[in-house]
Amino acid sequence: MPDPLYTGPDWDFATLERIHDAIEPIAIDELGLDIYPNQIEVITSEQMLDAYTSTGMPMMYSHWSFGKNFAREEWLYRKGAQSLAYELVINSNPCVSYVMEENTTTMQALVIAHAAFGHNHFFKNNHVFQAWTHADSVLDDLSYAKRFIAAAGVRHGELAVERTLDAAHALMNYGVSKYATTRCSKRERERRLRARQEFDERNYDDLLHRTNPNTGDGSDRETKPKQPVEPLPLPEENLLEFLAEFAPRLEDWQREVLRIVARLSQYFYPQRQTKLMNEGCATFVHYHIMHRMYDRGLIDEGSMLEFLRSHTAVVAQPRFDQRNFSGINPYALGFAMMRDIQRICQRPEAEDREWFPEIAGCGDGMAVLRDAWRDYRDESFVLQFLSPRLIREMHLFAVSDNRRHPFLAVAAIHDEEGYRDIRRQLARSYDLAQREPEIEVIQADLKGNRHLVLRHRVRRGRLLTEETCNRTLRYIAKLWGYRVKLLELDAETGRELRKHEAVPEVTA
Repeated sequence: MPDPLYTGPDWDFATLERIHDAIEPIAIDELGLDIYPNQIEVITSEQMLDAYTSTGMPMMYSHWSFGKNFAREEWLYRKGAQSLAYELVINSNPCVSYVMEENTTTMQALVIAHAAFGHNHFFKNNHVFQAWTHADSVLDDLSYAKRFIAAAGVRHGELAVERTLDAAHALMNYGVSKYATTRCSKRERERRLRARQEFDERNYDDLLHRTNPNTGDGSDRETKPKQPVEPLPLPEENLLEFLAEFAPRLEDWQREVLRIVARLSQYFYPQRQTKLMNEGCATFVHYHIMHRMYDRGLIDEGSMLEFLRSHTAVVAQPRFDQRNFSGINPYALGFAMMRDIQRICQRPEAEDREWFPEIAGCGDGMAVLRDAWRDYRDESFVLQFLSPRLIREMHLFAVSDNRRHPFLAVAAIHDEEGYRDIRRQLARSYDLAQREPEIEVIQADLKGNRHLVLRHRVRRGRLLTEETCNRTLRYIAKLWGYRVKLLELDAETGRELRKHEAVPEVTA
C-alpha cells in the first residue's frame, strides 16, 4: 500500500500537483472522462468573493452592481452567516478552475476532482454547451470585454457606460439566441465597425447638420443603424443583438457594449439549462474519485472523514417543512439520480426492468452516464431517468394549487400514474420555456415613426408582473430611443390580453 499523498491540512503547490496527477488516471481510465487541458489557479477568499459576485467570472468587467453584491456577500461571510463557494470553474479551453488558498488539502483534492474533472468533462461533451458556447474563445472574449468597457469609460464617461450596462443587464435573459447560429468573428465585427464609420464620414454634411433644427449643435445626432437590404429578420428573440444592430440612436461603442453583454448571456444559457446535470455529474465524479483514492491508500481515514462531512453537507436535501427549505437541491437530486442510474444498470429490480428496459441490468453504468451527460439537459434528463424508487426515497409528491379552491390538493402520490405525473411536473420545472417569458420583436419601423413592437406569448395564463414589466420596458425604450410597445397575446388564440407602452426618458 503506497503512502498517502499528504497528511494534515496544509498544502503547497507540489502537493496540488501530486493530487492532480493521482486523480487523472482514475478520471480518465476508470470513469472514461474526456476533458479539456486543466489550468488550476489558487486565489484568496477576497478574490473568490469578487469573482463570485461578478457573475462567477474572475476576469469580469467592472460595474457598480458587482461592487454592491461584493459588499453584501463579504459582510455575510465575515459574520459567519454565509460560506463561500469552494471553487469556480470556467467553460474554456483550457478549463480554468479557481480554488481558494484557505481550503485544506482534502478540500483542494475534492474541488480538483469536482471542477477540474467533473465539470470539465460535462462542459466539453454535453451537446448544449457544444452548440451554444465556444470554449476556445471564452477567455479572449472576457479579456476583450474588460478592456473595451474600461476604455469606453475613459473615453465616454463612467456614467454613460454604466447607464448602458444597466439597460443591457436588465435584458440579459433576452440576449440569447435559442437556436445555435454561427457567430461572426471579432475581426468581422471590427470590419463592419470600420465600414459603418467610413460610411458616416463619407455621407456627413456639415452644413445640413448645423442648419437642421433636429440636430442642433450635434450633441443629439443619431448614429444611423445599419440599413438592411432585405426586410428585417422578424420575429427576433434576441433583443440585445437586435438593438445592437438596428437601434437608431445608439453610438457605435454602445452597440458593442450590448453585444458584449449578449455574448455573456449566451455563455450562461447552457448552464441555466443544465444546472442539475452539471452539478450532479461533478458531484458523482468527485465522490467516486475520493473513494478510489482512499481504497488505494492515497488519502487516510482523517481525510476521508473530512471529505464525507463536506460531501454530505453539499448533497443535503431539507424537508419541505423545514425553515431552510428553498426548493430541490440540484446537487442532491443530480447526485442521487446518477447513483440510481448506476444501480439500475448493475443491480436492477423488477420495477426497474419495467420502467427502464433499455438500461436495466446492462452492467455498464458509466457508459450510460456518459451518454446521458452528453445527450440530455435537465428537463429531458429528469423525464427520462427519474425512477419510482428514487421518488419514494426522496419523498417527492405533487401538489395542486388552484387559486379558485380554498385548499391545496395532493395531486400525485406513489402509484404508477402518480410517478409519471411527478416526473412530468418536476421535469417541467427545469424547462426554461416554462420559467421565462417568451418575448420577441415583431415590428420595427426604421423609416417612419420608428416605433418598436414586442410580443409576449402568454402560456397557461401567466401574465407579466406589471411593475417589473414596465421598468424593463423603459430600459428597452432607452436603448431604442423611441416609443416601445409590448403586447401580451394568448399563445393559443392570439387574443390580446394586455398592452404596455414606454417612451425614452429625457435626460439632462
